[in-house]
Amino acid sequence: MRVISLVPSWTETLLAADIAVVGRTRFCIHPSATVGAIPVVGGTKDWNWDKVLAVNPDLILLDREENACFMAEQDEVPCHVTHVSSLDDMTLALEGLADRLGSGGLRAMAERSRALHGLSRDPWQSDLPLPALMDWGRRPTQPIRKILYLIWRKPWMAVSRQSFIGDSLARLGVEIEAFEEKYPVIDLAAFDPETTLLLCSSEPYPFLGRKRQMAELPFAHAFVDGERLSWYGIRSLEFLEQYLRP
Repeated sequence: MRVISLVPSWTETLLAADIAVVGRTRFCIHPSATVGAIPVVGGTKDWNWDKVLAVNPDLILLDREENACFMAEQDEVPCHVTHVSSLDDMTLALEGLADRLGSGGLRAMAERSRALHGLSRDPWQSDLPLPALMDWGRRPTQPIRKILYLIWRKPWMAVSRQSFIGDSLARLGVEIEAFEEKYPVIDLAAFDPETTLLLCSSEPYPFLGRKRQMAELPFAHAFVDGERLSWYGIRSLEFLEQYLRP
């Protein structure tokens, strides 16, 4: 089947399974060696419909959180929509894609994902390696009681524990803060800088490139690889296997 993938993590995953991806978003950047040859038909929230039709797709792959609602409402090209908020969801999504596309490669990934269910690491302590660490900004000097996973600045935005990122980190022994919203705007002044650790994601906001500004905050903070923690599919699967495989 000829597939347009408008979900960057699924694009990488489909290519790893030798699926014919004929269209992508401008944010689909992996694998860098091959993705450049695939036509860009839009972004995750918009598209050029003429370019979509020009590649003659059999299926458009979407995600409920990643893409705009109108994309699944058109009826000219069949769509397959995923919704991934946990490792369990990822396994089911891989199985569903394997069935839809008749892919042994995706089926094998689903089996690898299912093998990780029920596995976890002991609670993280500040003297232990931090999963997905890229660099420390300021190491903790006091026992950490709260961990915030930040994805944006001005305004500050965090990710709640009830998310794929939160689920992955919990399995790795790192419990981030729970909020009512999945991606809340937060007030850092409401948290104790002595006992709160900020995990500053590499995406969508480039925190690592703003180390000087982050150093002005009184919080312990670390820069972490957002792709490993949020790109469900082959990238997060390989990352979790590295830490969870017995």
